[in-house]
Amino acid sequence: MTKFRVALSGDFFDSAGEPVFPEFNLTPLREQSGVELVTLERGAEVSAEQIADIDALILLAPKVTAETLKGGNRLSVVARFGVGYDNVDVEACSDHAVAVVITPDGVRRPVAVSILTLMFALTGKLIVKDQLARRGPAGWAEKTNHNGVGLVGLTLGSIGIGNIGAEMFRLAKPLDMLFIAHDPYVDRVRAMELGVELVDLETLFARADILAVNCPLNDATHHLVNADRLALMKPTAYLINTARGPIVDQAALTAELQAGGIAGAGLDVLEQEPPDPDDPILGLNNTIITPHALCWTDQIFEGNGAADIRAVLDVMSGQVPHGIVNASIVENADWKDRLAGYAASHGPDRP
Repeated sequence: MTKFRVALSGDFFDSAGEPVFPEFNLTPLREQSGVELVTLERGAEVSAEQIADIDALILLAPKVTAETLKGGNRLSVVARFGVGYDNVDVEACSDHAVAVVITPDGVRRPVAVSILTLMFALTGKLIVKDQLARRGPAGWAEKTNHNGVGLVGLTLGSIGIGNIGAEMFRLAKPLDMLFIAHDPYVDRVRAMELGVELVDLETLFARADILAVNCPLNDATHHLVNADRLALMKPTAYLINTARGPIVDQAALTAELQAGGIAGAGLDVLEQEPPDPDDPILGLNNTIITPHALCWTDQIFEGNGAADIRAVLDVMSGQVPHGIVNASIVENADWKDRLAGYAASHGPDRP
């Protein structure tokens, strides 16, 4: 029987060969009969030669492009470690009968918690108060100049009510806030169940006291948060982005923050990562910036890893995995043939 070959992108391990995320438990793959697990060389892009004899790729940061998929190969699934997939050419994958899978179950709670963490830190003036406390008596004497903002009755807004946006609203429910969102694709019944009022984009920016970005990065959402929309926000409002940096026009946001057009921002993502050391946004005292890692906990790495392994093993047994991005792939004749072949060789009913 031909081995089902699973590759990990090289950045799952450091230069010494040690796992970057020890919580990612590879035991289910290593102990699965019929699986051969390999690690690719580190690089910015996965090459066609690297995946020539690979059935499944578990991917962290390297790019998968049309060049990766050129020529003959047997790759059937790219399992992205997380929910962002801007490093994967999804159209090219579809053209080559490759499913692209993400891990919504693994990131849902950790990222939603990160949004609330930034919301609490911003409205509670956490960074400023930490700095005051460290200055001794002089700092403590200034504490009445930096009162925080209570959340009861404030409006929490979201660009998107997908996997993470919905979880954010669920977690925020006990805070007695008002919920609004813009999402042209959401099921209105789902929004109603969450207690979310659906509004147009301009209304969302104008009414939200805390506005969270919870949409994917694509051509339609690039710089969706721009100067004109930022200008609609209240001077007391806060913007939070834990999605992808380029959804926000960072130059416009910096100008708005410098001018006091909004009260502050919490950013786990930036347009350029890492930013230039002289980027003006780094010098703003009304902004909290974290290195695209605020949700990085033991639980998110365990959850993402388990979801990717489950998807890979589903494909190996001829089953359709959960979390497919390119949904039309399930009707692709070539992909269906590959699944049938895997089921015959590795499925539960194999001879």
